Amino acid sequence: QVQLVESGGGLVQPGGSLRISCAASGSIFSIGAMGWYRQGSGKERESVATITSDGRTNYADSVKGRFAISRDNFKNTVYLQMNSLKPEDTAVYYCNADVRYTGRTVTYWGQGTQVTVSS
Repeated sequence: QVQLVESGGGLVQPGGSLRISCAASGSIFSIGAMGWYRQGSGKERESVATITSDGRTNYADSVKGRFAISRDNFKNTVYLQMNSLKPEDTAVYYCNADVRYTGRTVTYWGQGTQVTVSS
């Protein structure tokens, strides 16, 4: 079994910055893509940013130029640096990871961390 644990969420003022982390642990041979998603109150979960095992990234248009995703493959950890935060970035942020096994890949999700942007 694999666990993903997010950390670093909290309350930040508009224009501020925050970095959230997600560490994977457990029975891991290797991890493919990792990503961050978010779900605001009354909204559907949406993709924020993804990163492949070799570092290729992809961002939602709403966060391009403000957010940066990175990963440490030795620590099985993915990060999301969020700058110039806006109230509309308020959401529960979830990470996921595609864990590779022989002949199959399983996607795991974290429990989520709340990010609130408010003055």
